[in-house]
Amino acid sequence: MRQYSAKKFVACVVGLLLVGTGVWFALTTGLERLPSKVCDGAVDRGLVIRTLPRTRTADEGAERRREGADLRFSCHIYTSADSILSGVARVDDASPQTWLAHYGGSGVRRTVRVSSDGIEALAEIDGDRASSSVYVACTPRGVRTNSANQSYAVVAEAHVVGKTRVSGVALGQALTDFAYQLTKHAHELAECTGTRRFPAELPRYKDS
Repeated sequence: MRQYSAKKFVACVVGLLLVGTGVWFALTTGLERLPSKVCDGAVDRGLVIRTLPRTRTADEGAERRREGADLRFSCHIYTSADSILSGVARVDDASPQTWLAHYGGSGVRRTVRVSSDGIEALAEIDGDRASSSVYVACTPRGVRTNSANQSYAVVAEAHVVGKTRVSGVALGQALTDFAYQLTKHAHELAECTGTRRFPAELPRYKDS
């Protein structure tokens, strides 16, 4: 009788552990259930998972507005953990100097920058908060270069609200990678003229 009771007790414990594991898995794998490429195929799901904490549910979406020189493409990931990762890439009439003055000229937060073959990127970091922007020259198909006040470019920016999986420079890097993937997608949507080689990733920021 005691042996039977012991076996029953062990079975109950194992059952409870399996149920508990199943509940934990169901409550914390919302990001893993997203498509492998979120936001109309613009962003890798793995990047989202590396940026946001585990969550019960997650929702992603994208919106494309207008065309050519007026193109605007936005992307968002909402989670039940109240974390939001969002970004927008648009064709803009801006020079690299104008872009830098706007996104990296506050001087209040720490700014890190990298560049690769004419692609410019920066992140502004303040503890566990960060934002990022990426710039790449682009003249949309059918648009004359001399019609711009400065020069056409795809400019992307990325932000996060709520808790994140990483912080500091690592968060700035994740947001830059997010903005960079939006940049590449918008560059294709805008049918930018000329040949542009996009590296798999931009140079990494140095955590110093």
